Amino acid sequence: MLGKVEELKLIAQCALGDDRRAFGKLVEAYQTQVRQFLLNLTLGDASLCDDLAQETFIKAYMNVRSFRGLSKFSTWLYSIAYKEFLIWSRKHKEDRMDEVVDVPDDYYDATGAASYDGADGVEAKMDLNSCMRLLSEQERTVVTLFYIQDYPIKKITDITGMPSGTVKSHISRAKGKLARMLDR
Repeated sequence: MLGKVEELKLIAQCALGDDRRAFGKLVEAYQTQVRQFLLNLTLGDASLCDDLAQETFIKAYMNVRSFRGLSKFSTWLYSIAYKEFLIWSRKHKEDRMDEVVDVPDDYYDATGAASYDGADGVEAKMDLNSCMRLLSEQERTVVTLFYIQDYPIKKITDITGMPSGTVKSHISRAKGKLARMLDR
């Protein structure tokens, strides 16, 4: 992770000198976080995640002069990544309507408890991506930012542009959905 001074120096080199090496260092510092965020939004689609991350960093490079430093650079990057995801999502809405979120019949045993693979019962049949499919895009986004990326509500509102009350509602609704799924 970059220090604040080093980060600002690299941003200045990019904005004022069009320094691609400096931007490369910023990409190296943030690519894992941005990819993880996008991987959760795309429900584990690594190829799509890579495409969206690439678009995110291209847009960030093209618009680095517009970064004013009012928020952290990472917040600005997440905002670009989220917008890229929304653009892709809107373009492919019809394709995604065919995806039916369904829990396999054999997920639950006779008592209604979740069944597990393996003799030691370590592996659950439903992974995180399957659970995340139960959530709307907005719920999935705020859950990813709040629980996985550990961002506060204020930062989530900066990234998504949603009011804080809406972010809190999405988190609450998502927690309820996930709790009901896990309680079955």
